[in-house]
This record gives sequence, structure tokens and C-alpha cells, in this order.
Amino acid sequence: MSTLPNPFRRTPIAHAAPASAPHTRIHAARDPYLLRPLPGEDLRIEFKTINNSRLVREPDPQARGACWSAIAAGALCVVLLGGALVPRLLNTLEGYKLEALRVENRRLLDERRNLELLEAELTAPQRLQELAKHQNMVVPQSGQVVHLNTPASGDATVAMLP
Repeated sequence: MSTLPNPFRRTPIAHAAPASAPHTRIHAARDPYLLRPLPGEDLRIEFKTINNSRLVREPDPQARGACWSAIAAGALCVVLLGGALVPRLLNTLEGYKLEALRVENRRLLDERRNLELLEAELTAPQRLQELAKHQNMVVPQSGQVVHLNTPASGDATVAMLP
């Protein structure tokens, strides 16, 4: 850190000594308004441009092994991270599938209930009587009904080909 010049301090001015003194030096009169030099004022800085375009870096024999080691470490991290996250991801996906199946089950149960209700309405005895009346159907007489032999009666032949 530099110090500021003190303009209020008076420095003594060296005057020329009389010529009769043998060992005295003669100094020039000092300017009372001259400041002392600032730190680093006498430095000269020069810049030189350096062209490194033709430089070729010498290959490092250990750099190739370090690169493959970094690749192997990254691959190992990916495998370990994948091994830790894949089961949770699969569990979440199976949960979505299970919920979709539950929704479909509810929809199918509702459809089944509607179909059973429709079947009950269509097979109601009152409706069947109305349909028979519209198509001119009548109850058969006792002589019009023919009962076929059933295997329960002992005869297994129902019909014979000529």
C-alpha cells in the first residue's frame, strides 16, 4: 500500500556549501513542490504476444486409462441407480394397471346388472302372454304334446335313421 504525499511537511532545502569546505558535496537546490515517487512508478511493463497455434500437446499415457475408468464408474453408477429405481417404477406401473382393471371390473358389473334387469323384464310372464296374444299363440291341447323318450327311461335311442 502506498502512502500519500504530505504537502504540509517542510523538507529542508540543501543550499550550496561554501567552496572552502573540502569534504562537502555540492547539491542542486531541491524543488520544494516536488513529490516523492509513487511505489511502482519506475516499473515498465511490456506485453509480448505469444502464438501457440503450432504447439501440439504431448499425449499422456495415463489419460486413456483414466478416461476408461471414468466411463466404467459412470456405467456402474447408472446400473446401481437403475437397479434401485426400476422395482419402484415397475410397482407404480403395476398399480396403474391394477386400478385400470378395477375400473373395468366395476363397469362390467354395472353392465351385467343392466343386462340381468333387461332379461328379467323381457322374460316376465306378463310380457310373454302379451307377445303370445299379439302373435295369435294359444295353449296346446293335451293331445297335441308329444313326449320323446329320454335316456332316463332306459331307452337310449331317441331317433333312428331309415
